Amino acid sequence: MSSTQPPRLDAHQHFWRYDAAGYPWISHDMPGLRRDFMPDDLRPLLDQAGLYGCIAVQARACESETDWLLQLAGQYPWIRAVVGWVDLCAADLEHSLERWAQASVLRGFRHQLQDEPAPAEFMQRADFNRGLATLQRQGKVYEVLIKACDLSAATQLCQRHDQHHLVLDHLAKPNVQANNLRQWAEQLAPLAALAHVSCKLSGLATEADWQHWQPEQLTPYLDTALHLFGPERLMFGSDWPVCLLASDYRTTHTLVDSVLQHLSAAEQAAIWGANACSIYGLEGVTR
Repeated sequence: MSSTQPPRLDAHQHFWRYDAAGYPWISHDMPGLRRDFMPDDLRPLLDQAGLYGCIAVQARACESETDWLLQLAGQYPWIRAVVGWVDLCAADLEHSLERWAQASVLRGFRHQLQDEPAPAEFMQRADFNRGLATLQRQGKVYEVLIKACDLSAATQLCQRHDQHHLVLDHLAKPNVQANNLRQWAEQLAPLAALAHVSCKLSGLATEADWQHWQPEQLTPYLDTALHLFGPERLMFGSDWPVCLLASDYRTTHTLVDSVLQHLSAAEQAAIWGANACSIYGLEGVTR
């Protein structure tokens, strides 16, 4: 693409070669995810949506996941950034990070906080907080993966760590089926008030009834995120292939696009890719 055109990318998706032991979170009620999902599967979907590339996010809690995603990014240059996994609680964290020092595409890390037995308590651990502080000193983005019930603890965590960008995944997974829009919005507002925290417009349909959700159920959540964060701190993410549990790529893309139509061209361009390029340090990308 020309350097004069605004970048467009999918800021949140996953790849995997499926095996049950490696992906325990893919439960038996998710048969459609129990297979391989690779870059050649995603590329046609990006093309159809007019997106030039993506950010690949970890789906396993192991350092070999990070290595594998970096290998994929080396083979497919349109994987513009990798968000990997590292043990933030490890005493040798800096040594682990050092071995990836030359991997310029490695822009951030994520831990599945939502899968911890007590996420709020985990976010208070001294070793975890030391690890997150280390990431911020090294200029790495950290992605916060939680459910809405842990928004208060996540807000406190993000208040403690304001030296670099933090990104909230999936709007903190509101309980759409319970129609808890007002409660979720009240819990989200203090976090959204932190200028160093951004949010991905992703993972929403899978929080609704997978078979029977309607766009009008989800658009209020997207509108609320737009109001709280503003166009300058939001990014589109498909959450492919997890989104396939409740939707397809085109529908996921169209849902977000429909909510953004009233924005200016510059504001839409920010959400479709410019914000991600800024947050993950991808400015100047021309392809």
